[in-house]
Amino acid sequence: MLEAIKTALKIPDLRKKLIWTLVLLGIFRLGSHIPVPGPWDLSRLKAIFGGDNNLFGMLDLLAGGALQRMSVFAMSVNPYITSSIILQLLTMVIPRLEQLAKEGSEGRKVISQYTRYGTVILAVIQGSAMAFGLQGAMTNPTAWDFVLIITTLTAGSVLVMWLGEILSEHGIGNGISMIIFAGIVARIVPGALSVLQSLNKGNIGVSIFSLLLFLVLAVIIVAGVVFVTQGERKIPVQYAKRIVGRKMYGGTSTHLPMRVNQSGVIPVIFASSLLAFPPTIAQFLQPTHWLYKILNWVSPGRTLYLILYALLIFLFTYFYTAVTFNPVEVANNMKKYGGFIPGIRPGKPTAEYLDRVLTRITLVGALFLTFIALLPYLMNLIPGFKGLQVQFGGTALLIAVGVAIDTMKQIEAQLLMRQYEGFLK
Repeated sequence: MLEAIKTALKIPDLRKKLIWTLVLLGIFRLGSHIPVPGPWDLSRLKAIFGGDNNLFGMLDLLAGGALQRMSVFAMSVNPYITSSIILQLLTMVIPRLEQLAKEGSEGRKVISQYTRYGTVILAVIQGSAMAFGLQGAMTNPTAWDFVLIITTLTAGSVLVMWLGEILSEHGIGNGISMIIFAGIVARIVPGALSVLQSLNKGNIGVSIFSLLLFLVLAVIIVAGVVFVTQGERKIPVQYAKRIVGRKMYGGTSTHLPMRVNQSGVIPVIFASSLLAFPPTIAQFLQPTHWLYKILNWVSPGRTLYLILYALLIFLFTYFYTAVTFNPVEVANNMKKYGGFIPGIRPGKPTAEYLDRVLTRITLVGALFLTFIALLPYLMNLIPGFKGLQVQFGGTALLIAVGVAIDTMKQIEAQLLMRQYEGFLK
């Protein structure tokens, strides 16, 4: 692995991509420590974030700790992710958007532009909710203070979106996922130090035995994520011989890889961002309002929240898999180039077979993602583990490991294209 990294650094264009990635992630981490201007009372602000299962704690996970510091990147990529979800859902029901999605790169550019507009609108809404929701942590705030805070948070969210797009274009990996990954990794060392300090003081009731057991479980979770992410079903494909001019093509045997977890960690990110929206709306309402009481049922940690969280992860897994893998298109391409699955007729029967196999193996991936995402809340019921899952939750591990694997695969592909030996042997 070290040799592969050294080789990657020797290749000029790949080294440039790695430098771009590190620089852009460094800018994101720098912005995460620039505070939002306003009459903040740090002691009150710290008290608000003291809970284990509140809205701000969930948003702070995706923001990489920027929300707890009330920095300009406090909202991070949440508005962008929510806007992307809305656009993808609308693409399935609005013919104009569906037509744009089929027009190739030009159509995707238009949809991306709509996503950016939606990000700005959602950032204003979420920034307003955040400003009013945290007014208890301010000292005599004025109307101008709220305008300044909302504008700063919106600008920070748009800047993070821009950093993610630049990172995707010039760096390694998916930009938005890499930003979330950087935030989660940045929390590991402070989180570990916090747990060790609490263990010495005996504040959270964590024993050395429970800590060691938790570390063992964390290793098992990481191994499980790697195993499921790498797992795939290989569908055998045979290409018939055909003569074009004076040359003969085909006659080879290969396979079509169908991953168990085709959607990666995207469903978990989507579900977390979407469920953060109802409590955000509740920040505008009085606690005595009937709608506030209904929206409060969807607060992180509540039973209804956990049910919806599991359901959304499950549904988004199938939804995103359907978006990224089209059995009909794959079957048509195979038929076009003379390929067929042994025992299955080309065309519609092949598409139905691929769809049936994809549905079955995606079920395993969906159940696994749902279980890992709910694991922190299940561990919270165990007294010895309370406080540990806050710092090292299953969702954080799932996102971090998933993004790390995807990034490693991209570097692997870049090396293999240049006929260098990669990470995997």
